[in-house]
Amino acid sequence: MLQKLVILGFLGALLTACNTVEGVGEDVQAGGRAVERSADSVQKKM
Repeated sequence: MLQKLVILGFLGALLTACNTVEGVGEDVQAGGRAVERSADSVQKKM
């Protein structure tokens, strides 16, 4: 469930904030950080 929210949030940010190449890079970084936090959270539960 959390992964779906992360993906939706990333896609929403990508569609609304990608006015420049720099914006795309920032969006990709933010998405990567969200995925990393999600993976860390899952590993802590194991």
